[in-house]
Amino acid sequence: MSDQQLRAHLVRLLTERQAHVGFDDAVDGVPPELRGVRPKPGTHTAWQLVEHLRIAQQDIFEFSRDADYQAPDWPSGYWPESEAPPTESAWDDSIDAFHRDLEAMVQLVKDPENDLFTPFPWGDGQTLLREAMLIADHNAYHIGQLVFLRRLLGNWHPS
Repeated sequence: MSDQQLRAHLVRLLTERQAHVGFDDAVDGVPPELRGVRPKPGTHTAWQLVEHLRIAQQDIFEFSRDADYQAPDWPSGYWPESEAPPTESAWDDSIDAFHRDLEAMVQLVKDPENDLFTPFPWGDGQTLLREAMLIADHNAYHIGQLVFLRRLLGNWHPS
């Protein structure tokens, strides 16, 4: 497999629906009144999952491009404080930021100047390949939780 082919596979893994529901399908159609509802103990709310997806993806992207990046405290810095969006626009703002950071990561992966295999000098063995796969894996896991949550709330209507 060539470098260009690998990069194309990674981009598809990050951006296409593949073998699971995509982010846009998972967040589309969640009404405002359900975004902060916890359907049963032990579950998160839709807002918590969406915002966690955004925060974690931003963390991985920023780590991948910036030697001086400082990660948030774990775990408190990776989850929102509130169960519901704190403002009317917060839901859409979080989704927009998720898209921006995902596109920025895609651009890092597409750029042949960015070696996929060389460990970052500021990390402890992480590579761009690993971080791109980590985003895809983490997103798929929590998108699955979001779909399950919507099913519990009676709000999942796949197209």
